[in-house]
Amino acid sequence: MQKLLLLGDEAIAQGGIDAGMSGIYAYPGTPSTEITEYVMHSKEAKALNIKASWGANEKTAMETALGMSYAGKRAMVCMKHVGLNVAADAFVNSAITGANGGLIVVAADDPSMHSSQNEQDSRFFGKFALMPILEPGNQQEAYDMVHFGFELSEKFRIPVLMRITTRLAHSRSGVARRENRPQNSLKLPENLKQFILLPANARRQYKALLANQPAFIASSESSPFNFLIDHADKRLGIIACGLAYNYLIENFENHEVPHPVLRIGQYPAPHKLIENLYDQCDSILVLEDGYPMLEELLRGLLNRGKTIKGRLDGTIPRDGELNPNIVAVALGLADTRGRDIPALVTGRPPSLCKGCPHIYSYNALNEALSEFYKGRVFSDIGCYTLGALEPFDAINSCVDMGASITMAKGAADAGLLPAVAVIGDSTFTHSGMTGLLDAVNDHSSITVVILDNATTGMTGGQDSAAVGKIEDICEALGVQKEHIRIINPLQKYHEENLAIMKEEIAFEGVSVIIPRRECIQTVTRRMREAKKLQSTEKVEA
Repeated sequence: MQKLLLLGDEAIAQGGIDAGMSGIYAYPGTPSTEITEYVMHSKEAKALNIKASWGANEKTAMETALGMSYAGKRAMVCMKHVGLNVAADAFVNSAITGANGGLIVVAADDPSMHSSQNEQDSRFFGKFALMPILEPGNQQEAYDMVHFGFELSEKFRIPVLMRITTRLAHSRSGVARRENRPQNSLKLPENLKQFILLPANARRQYKALLANQPAFIASSESSPFNFLIDHADKRLGIIACGLAYNYLIENFENHEVPHPVLRIGQYPAPHKLIENLYDQCDSILVLEDGYPMLEELLRGLLNRGKTIKGRLDGTIPRDGELNPNIVAVALGLADTRGRDIPALVTGRPPSLCKGCPHIYSYNALNEALSEFYKGRVFSDIGCYTLGALEPFDAINSCVDMGASITMAKGAADAGLLPAVAVIGDSTFTHSGMTGLLDAVNDHSSITVVILDNATTGMTGGQDSAAVGKIEDICEALGVQKEHIRIINPLQKYHEENLAIMKEEIAFEGVSVIIPRRECIQTVTRRMREAKKLQSTEKVEA
């Protein structure tokens, strides 16, 4: 079969196309975005009529994928780790409803917080939901696990969580494809009450989920992704989860590790394989990228006096992603870290793009609030969060998607007036609308600035669900029409924009200001594509 050079994200996407997937749903979030984008841009996926779309948020994407599974088709839903928090209600309950067509939930974790608010480990979500988890160690495994995951999902009628990390998502390797599997036919669940979680039914379904746990463990014990590699030096046994195995073998010539190694790529943890390793080795080192989930399990499961090393005892740092050097130090090998960066090389913080409309919005907002003391602007997650940095120093919070409006409401309720929320157009439809409704219902004195650049800019310019709808949504939620103000964030309109901001900040009630101008990156891209199209048409003429 054909071999392709793919990112880990792309390997998962191609795996879905080849494994008979009928739909993929997501909300863009680094490092998961490229999975869905790959399918969207794939001519093969289009020819196969695979549905690929962005949801308003991760919860809606999860529910849409569950609906496709209900209809008997194979579906995938993709998100970053904090997106799984948003989808948690549907995700956890989907383990109780079960699946009909195969359903894979991909969560891309971001150890070291390269572009995230926290380092959470999605394996805990899978463990919490009592569903099988897959964790690939390389791009080929990522591709193969999609095929395996759909089969596992349909075998046990259960969604399967696939957990990846940033390094795997955004690094490339050769991937050998399999023959394309046809998509499932439309087929409703045999039990039409399967997805009805009324308490009486949910209790029965939950008991069935619990009864399946031994079968999930047995599947892990025999999984092709869980295996013990025996070696002579039994003074140490090593458990390497997912990508951690690569960091391990890079420290040895020809990748020959002298100690027994248990590779784990499927959960629940394979108890017998772990016990086998434990019994034959003097001590255990656990390598897992993320939280010490397996290490904690070992300390409870095999508390028989042998030393278990990892993140909990400080052998591995408690935070941050793994790398070969960290593993080398944990093994007592030479520190392979490179030289320190010379002092003359200074870090360059990220900044808003030249010509970005947010620049002019923040300039006007800062001046409008200049007569008040600082600390009253609540922001959200997006490229506009860079307003926290110099030269703007314009915002005072960034917690989670949609928190700007509700935090501003809470601060106003506490007496902090004026209170201002800054939120992007895509984030507004993701999680901001309900907070605005709360503010309207409570007649809160807040000003909400919805920065409308007509795209999801932070993750590469995907379509925003809010395009052309924001003012209508705000009015439908109860904001008075005269206090929904649209401005053009350009320097030449600064005085006009400043006057509008001052008026609405002074208003005792909910007001919305919408600075509207297309993202400079999407404008540039669109103009470049139009110019390319014109050149092609001239050549053809």
